[in-house]
Amino acid sequence: MARRKTFFDDLLDILEKVSYLYVLYLIVQWFLDKANFWRWVIYGVIFFAVLFAVIYLRKRVRMKRSAQWLSDRELIQKLRGMRPWEFENYIADLFSKLGYKTEVTGGSHDGGVDVVAEKDGIKHYIQCKKFITSIVTVHDVRDFYGALADHLIVGKGHFITTNKFTFEAEKFAQDKPIELVDSFKLIKYIRMAEEKNN
Repeated sequence: MARRKTFFDDLLDILEKVSYLYVLYLIVQWFLDKANFWRWVIYGVIFFAVLFAVIYLRKRVRMKRSAQWLSDRELIQKLRGMRPWEFENYIADLFSKLGYKTEVTGGSHDGGVDVVAEKDGIKHYIQCKKFITSIVTVHDVRDFYGALADHLIVGKGHFITTNKFTFEAEKFAQDKPIELVDSFKLIKYIRMAEEKNN
């Protein structure tokens, strides 16, 4: 499928046609008025230098956006490849970079809470689910909520996954102090932490 032409492409086509007229004008000026010829040569050099700088910068921005998208995708693949305890430690480290005091509590008897993070006197109870193909269901979120019922009076829950949540799971969490963090939101948190630490 052919790439759709943008306004920028149309502008370059017009400039290409105008450049022939410009060269013709310079030839005429060479024979009629050499001082005017050199003035227009300088104008042309400046104009094309600015134009090439704009094109170069535009391409760099496009490449950076493309590289950012790829790196987000690669990052999710890396997170999905971690062992469960590695992912829990990664999330604890991420929340530490975002200004929380964290403690990893994961294990077979963690009661549904893998990380406890504290900030401004509020405790945040985090469950980490490193899913590759499975989607987090309403049953998973309901179980997490049940495990936290006593703690959520003065705290908040975060259910973090490397995949996504079902519609029913999102609907269940809407009116509860639980934040559902899917892979896209997780990437935003990671980028926020990177900016904060840079």
